[in-house]
Amino acid sequence: MSLDASEEESAQEVEIPADIEWKMLDKSKFFFLGAALFSGVSATLYPIVVLKTRQQVAQSQLSCIRTAFWIVRNESFRGLYRGFGTSLTGTIPARALYMAALEITKSNVGTAAIRVGLPEPTAAAVANAAAGLSAAVAAQIVWTPIDVVSQRLMVQGDCYGQSVIRHKMNNTSPSSIKYLNGIDAFRRILNVDGLRGLYRGFGISILTYAPSNAVWWASYSVAQRLVWDGIGFYLCKKDDERFENGVSALRPDCRTVMAVQGASAFMAGGVSAVITMPLDTIKTRLQVLDGDENGRKGPTFGQTLRNLIREGGWTACYRGLWPRWASMSMSATTMITTYEILKRLSAKNQEGLT
Repeated sequence: MSLDASEEESAQEVEIPADIEWKMLDKSKFFFLGAALFSGVSATLYPIVVLKTRQQVAQSQLSCIRTAFWIVRNESFRGLYRGFGTSLTGTIPARALYMAALEITKSNVGTAAIRVGLPEPTAAAVANAAAGLSAAVAAQIVWTPIDVVSQRLMVQGDCYGQSVIRHKMNNTSPSSIKYLNGIDAFRRILNVDGLRGLYRGFGISILTYAPSNAVWWASYSVAQRLVWDGIGFYLCKKDDERFENGVSALRPDCRTVMAVQGASAFMAGGVSAVITMPLDTIKTRLQVLDGDENGRKGPTFGQTLRNLIREGGWTACYRGLWPRWASMSMSATTMITTYEILKRLSAKNQEGLT
């Protein structure tokens, strides 16, 4: 009896849904819907980004909750959305570049990997890693200037952080110039520092986000398969069972697929946040620190790292870890579920997806 049951279970497998490739998408619908959906996601998660940035530029470690209460009490709820308009303006073209580079690279590399004889799971992981790498580089071309401006606006209300860092950084301080809005900040940074000022931290942004994206997309691909292999059988309904060549194939419904994708994205996002946190902290400080009034440039990468270690040891590089971990995990979960919904809505052949 038990042997028969074991043989029956071994003859069952989960039919993992095929990925929707770039050539299967209606591009105009893809980019239009993508702009709307990801703008909503950005608006939801933006306060966490502000908290993370404030903690990274502060000299002492403050809890995320205390930082949030301080901002709301002293700057009102609007303080949690400082720089959001600027960030949203850059999100649309940056996301468009990101998604295009991601899908084109994944499709081409995946096809090439299969042709050279790599197993399908390995080919998928390689394609996802290459796609994440190229997408991050493409997006940073647009995103870095937006990031610089929006982060300057984020820390303008942080009077305590400004005074401390001005003292520690030899008169270099975040937002020593008060900006009226994103356009004013863009213009004044360009006038004072030129194009280099807008692309401050571009190199370290690439070093932070490119490997992080490669690791995230590869981890996401592997995590998905592990979840399907581990508990995928239990998530599928018996009503979805089909028989092919004597083997029972379970086809998961849309809710099951989204649950697995969301869980896989959450795990991959958390790992990426921990690995890249020190680089992100240094990048944030480089981008928000001005030079002094005599034209002296802001600190270098090495000086910023030394100042962080002097302030609180190596653990200072992990200030803002929890909001960043939460932001990346939640952002990854919402992003991947939104992204998969977007691809399904933008697919040319809707009937083949049901």
